Amino acid sequence: MPDPYDMLIVGGGVNGTAIARAAALAGQSVLLVEQGDLAQGTSSASTKLMHGGLRYLEYYEFKLVREALAERAIMLRTAPHIVRPLEFRLPHMPAMRPWPVVRMGLWLYDLFALGGGLPRSRGIRQNDPALTQSGGRGFSYWDGWVDDARLVVLNAMDAAEAGAEIRTHTRMESAQRQADQWTATLRDKDGAHQVAARTIVNAAGPWVEQVLHGRLGQKDGSHIRLVRGCHIVVKRCLTGDHAWMLQQPDGRIVFAIPYLDDFTLIGTTEVTVDNPTDTAIATDEIAYLLAAANRYLRTPLHEAAIVGSYGGIRPLVDDGTQAASAVSRDYRLELDRQGAPLLSVFGGKITTARHLAQAALDRLEIAGGDTRERPLPGGDIAAFGVFLVEVRQRWPFLDEHVARRMAQAYGSRIGIVMGDARTFDDLGADFGAGLRAREVDYLCRQEWARGADDILWRRTKLGYYLKPAQVEQLSRYVREATA
Repeated sequence: MPDPYDMLIVGGGVNGTAIARAAALAGQSVLLVEQGDLAQGTSSASTKLMHGGLRYLEYYEFKLVREALAERAIMLRTAPHIVRPLEFRLPHMPAMRPWPVVRMGLWLYDLFALGGGLPRSRGIRQNDPALTQSGGRGFSYWDGWVDDARLVVLNAMDAAEAGAEIRTHTRMESAQRQADQWTATLRDKDGAHQVAARTIVNAAGPWVEQVLHGRLGQKDGSHIRLVRGCHIVVKRCLTGDHAWMLQQPDGRIVFAIPYLDDFTLIGTTEVTVDNPTDTAIATDEIAYLLAAANRYLRTPLHEAAIVGSYGGIRPLVDDGTQAASAVSRDYRLELDRQGAPLLSVFGGKITTARHLAQAALDRLEIAGGDTRERPLPGGDIAAFGVFLVEVRQRWPFLDEHVARRMAQAYGSRIGIVMGDARTFDDLGADFGAGLRAREVDYLCRQEWARGADDILWRRTKLGYYLKPAQVEQLSRYVREATA
């Protein structure tokens, strides 16, 4: 058996890849295994927000909000291509939260975000004719939008470039513990084989308990509460580039966010489930989200407007709270040193993954790996607007939508994707919506894409645009490219 890795990480979501990145940059030899594609589970099924969590203030989660807002500022600096400022507007509904209560919450949010580079909140008059409350009072505040799946992939890329080994479609079936190392059995398309590691990090997200108690054979550890959050995607139903935060009679809030130029993303629900695979949206969840939006829309939405939906399972630390919406979004790191170290990650959120990774290294007493000022791959650009102008000038044959999508996805690395192309046809076969063979080749070669879904629903979000025949053409191409 080869020499042991310093660290074996189980789980290729945002927490696992962030830890791999930090550990590799700290000089650790790292192997990360993911049973599916990177970000295939929870980390690609979020509301796409890099935010502090305004509503967490109601539950007195001040530490989490402060930490998340500090991380939001870091990510706006170090990943400006995939993280960008987004204005939120909050219509005032007197029957829900009183005006002074909302104003005080926003003031506190501003205070925690000082120095973060985004505008302060303010009172406004609603001016969207699509809303029944147009002309009424409301609020404006700022947070961040993030391409969640690309955040995961870019963490993995930076980890790999620092020496980590990333293996997707590889399942850790079991591991045996000795005093100074683990021996783990992995299974991939070529069968089962064993590796050794001095430390295991269990960052399996919704599967963290299954890995801990089943595959690792451990009896102790926290319990998680599996909460499904579902979203619907509808044809664009609101004007402007801002998002809406819509209060609901049950005390929850639902976001309506501009998405992919042509759509509005509406979410999320919160339903406790029993299994990490219970991701399918239920009929009553669809009805809930439509009703949540229709409380504010002048022209009601119907199911026919829905072009897609998705659900993700949040692995929240089970703190005994009855309502799913009240369960803390904070994380817990549990270190077991009864033999070779085992660190298990419970909970967490997209925004705080970088901080969680640094905390994980601290718990393991590993020095280094600080990523506060390190850009993610492609993030070493000036203001995104200036960068986009440069992209349009360098590749004038790209139309506005394709240029912006690729600039946002790849940042300064767009030149690696484009290569020596001087015309659109130089980019190879056309799969639709501006997706060309050269980009697909890059995603398979550099970003671990192994199928059409990996490309369409996680790395580019173009699944909403391609027709079935185009998807099949892409599938054939990827199969041949990765054979």
